[in-house]
Amino acid sequence: MSTTAKSLRAFLAAAPSVALVEVAEAKGSTPREKGAWMLVSPQRIFGTIGGGQLEFMAIDTARAMLKETISPVEGEMPAKRAEGVTSGRSAQGALSPADGTPPGGFAATVPSRGRESLTLDIPLGPEIGQCCGGRVEVAVSKVDQALRTDLLASAEASDAALPHVHVFGGGHVGHALASAFALLPLNVVVVETRTDALEGMPDNVVTRLTPMPEEMVREAPAGTAFVVLTHDHALDFLIVAEALKREDAAYVGMIGSKTKKATFRSWFLKSAGGSEEQFARLVCPIGGDAVKDKRPAVIAALAAAEIMTALAPRGK
Repeated sequence: MSTTAKSLRAFLAAAPSVALVEVAEAKGSTPREKGAWMLVSPQRIFGTIGGGQLEFMAIDTARAMLKETISPVEGEMPAKRAEGVTSGRSAQGALSPADGTPPGGFAATVPSRGRESLTLDIPLGPEIGQCCGGRVEVAVSKVDQALRTDLLASAEASDAALPHVHVFGGGHVGHALASAFALLPLNVVVVETRTDALEGMPDNVVTRLTPMPEEMVREAPAGTAFVVLTHDHALDFLIVAEALKREDAAYVGMIGSKTKKATFRSWFLKSAGGSEEQFARLVCPIGGDAVKDKRPAVIAALAAAEIMTALAPRGK
């Protein structure tokens, strides 16, 4: 299970003074999309709007706002960087009130005492040391108690809505996959028939011990990705057959070779009531065969990228 809400709650608890930095508009080539956000406290940050000078400027502006002791200054942003490192260069941009129009030209203004929100209008060009070429509007606002509550509620809802991945098998590759997935915005469940195989799984991965893992396929939410790599080929076949019969599965993958895939196809069509159309949806081997390295961590990295691609919203 993703821990975004848990991490956010800990960040907010440790930071009585916080500013929200959000990409309000993104035009052309930009590091992050509209809606991307981060939180800034006097000492730490949570999340990212893409890094680089764009983010440095936003962090400096947010911290200046939190201090509430700086009068408007034109032409230069504070030089101190997010981690206490001085860059030696000024980062320029155009700032305006959140409900106003950015001033003309290319000047920078530090928020005045008491200001609750403002907008940075930043061209991502050589003026700030970035070559993306686009333009970003970044809204910066102080976080009050109501917004804290809204942020936590939104994080919890986002966690619940994350894509689901069911990993069947807790062997070497299963453990490597669980570790790779634990870093990603996913709800991950590792299913096993053996108690000891579930030991040492990442804390934010759900584990399920069951003598009939194929039942977990039937209970999984729509859009789940199923990746099958148990210790038993016959068990693999049973699980994969169940997964392929689910038209709403986002991905069905099985670890193995061309021979294993061919053997499964024969059994699936002749004995499991499967169709060629269903079989065509099977990914085997997982992670592809372009890289010949069969070490668990390598297989896991390739498979994780493949599965994330399958789970990505279409058209984005």
